[in-house]
Amino acid sequence: MVESGQRDVIDIAYDNPDRLPSGLEVLTFSTLKSRLRSSVARRPSRLDFHQVMLVRGGKGTAMVDFVAHPCTPGTLLHLRPGQVQRLPSDPSGRPADLDAVLLLFTADFPPPLPATREVLDGFGPVAWQLAPTEFDAFDRAAMELAEEYRALRDDQLSELTGALMRQLLGALLIRLARLAVHGEHPATRPPGADIHLAFRRELERSFATTRSVEDYAARLGYSPRTLTRACLAATGRSAKQLADARVALQAQRLLAHTELPVAAIGRALGFTEATNFGKFFARETGRTPGEFRRAQR
Repeated sequence: MVESGQRDVIDIAYDNPDRLPSGLEVLTFSTLKSRLRSSVARRPSRLDFHQVMLVRGGKGTAMVDFVAHPCTPGTLLHLRPGQVQRLPSDPSGRPADLDAVLLLFTADFPPPLPATREVLDGFGPVAWQLAPTEFDAFDRAAMELAEEYRALRDDQLSELTGALMRQLLGALLIRLARLAVHGEHPATRPPGADIHLAFRRELERSFATTRSVEDYAARLGYSPRTLTRACLAATGRSAKQLADARVALQAQRLLAHTELPVAAIGRALGFTEATNFGKFFARETGRTPGEFRRAQR
């Protein structure tokens, strides 16, 4: 990992210190902590790669995009590129003592499997508390990946082992996709799931320029009513609510992790008047931009 960034947030780019010819690294939480200076470990970080963590023992609390996720034995976390996290910590704010395995991988390393597309796109859950049978399955999958990762040190095996690792990671991601389906929609994919996913992708590209459902519907070739129905079926929230929530999340990130003036943040997110941005932010989060920023210090 390579660290850079602003005063409050550390941007971390994928960089495998083992110098292995792979877009995947398997390591323990203890190893990760030992790499980072304590001042860095306590600060929020924004990754440009995926991070899957399976907790085997210990406890702590991880923060992902301002949401706290308790970490106890059986917790599974999946962070996507661009999300802001604080490493799992104890009540004093120090990195927690966790027995956990981490899989760090670039967006282009997993095999192109339709079943894993939604998981990798980043619109699904961040955390699960696994049942014992589910934990055992993920733990076995992680151990197998760790074994093959170690085998990559043998140059004669690297090409075949790398190919095997891609497939093993694909199988683990399919398990993740199955968890998301079971957790939100026990029977089948909801009506309009593909429409909702297309909207979320377009929203990621355009949230800073428009929050209009009509704009998104026109770009995707659907009516606003069809788009809203699809979003409600998939998430329980309307297209407008999802668009507003995405803009509010970006505003929170910028307020917490940059020194940009509030008015500049509002302009960057499409608000021509600072007062309109303030009213929008307060409605979405329950606090003014200034109150939110002070609470993060």
